[in-house]
Amino acid sequence: MHGLYLLWWVEEKQVPPATVAAILAAGDLALLCLELPTGWFADRVGHRASLIAGSAVQVAGMIWCWLGEGVTGLVAATVLVALGDAFRSGADAALVYRTCHALGRDHEFQAIEARANAVELGALVALVLTGGVIVTSWGFAAGWIAETTLSAAGLAIALAMTEPPPAHVADGGNRGAGTSSGPALGMAALILPTGVLAAAASAAAFLAQTSGIRDAEELTVMVAAFTLAEAGGSVAAARLAGTGVGMLSAVCALGVLCFALSVALPAFTIGMVIVLAFLTGLAEPLRAAAIQHLAADAARARAASLANACDMIVMLIALPLSARIWR
Repeated sequence: MHGLYLLWWVEEKQVPPATVAAILAAGDLALLCLELPTGWFADRVGHRASLIAGSAVQVAGMIWCWLGEGVTGLVAATVLVALGDAFRSGADAALVYRTCHALGRDHEFQAIEARANAVELGALVALVLTGGVIVTSWGFAAGWIAETTLSAAGLAIALAMTEPPPAHVADGGNRGAGTSSGPALGMAALILPTGVLAAAASAAAFLAQTSGIRDAEELTVMVAAFTLAEAGGSVAAARLAGTGVGMLSAVCALGVLCFALSVALPAFTIGMVIVLAFLTGLAEPLRAAAIQHLAADAARARAASLANACDMIVMLIALPLSARIWR
């Protein structure tokens, strides 16, 4: 149902489009505000517990999306989905890293994170297309049943997980991460380049999708191509050795150059967006691994949540600017 929310609320639930857009934007803002509090919850209570809470709230959010009515229903559904996303954000990477450490396989975290990201993106494309087929063939109720069932499966998986022991580092390399200016600056240097890159990719994709008149089929193919390119970047990241600030900064600089070319040479916009999507898929697992290696064990989820919040802030700034450039 990822690509059908707007159609559901506007046509089936008769909520005005402007109201839907405003509430969905407020949902993004709510997610931004919830990132750090839920990251603190995950680090304090447990990363597994946070994943379970997020999955349970996600199930409730899907049910409310389906059965909720009017503006009140949309608001409740949006808040629940944002809260569910926030509980899972950061906790997933922290749990995987701590599990790798407990098994003595810290060096494999980047490859595992990259492969998982690639599979997630590929599955998203398949699910979007499948959701369209289900709704077209059997109606929206069947689509929401499928969506709720998948969310419930995620909850079952979270319940089956085990909380690993603390991942203390013997050499003390990250024991104080986030508590002094040096590690804090290092964390910022890791987080910001990928945030800028993701914002550039999102803005360029906006330009590509809004330039000229495109039908629904063309837009679907375009978005699928962008998503698959990002998955390809994650596949490439799985084959790279651990990298740091220098590599991430270089990838970001290349991304900014591609964005500039997409603006200066509109004929190459779609090609540049595909490159940007690939670079984003490449950078995100590299950053996730670098963050987990640097973060203190008591702040792993918060560090990952901080990175996600930074990405959202930069993107919220970049999208209006890209709309101005398009004009």
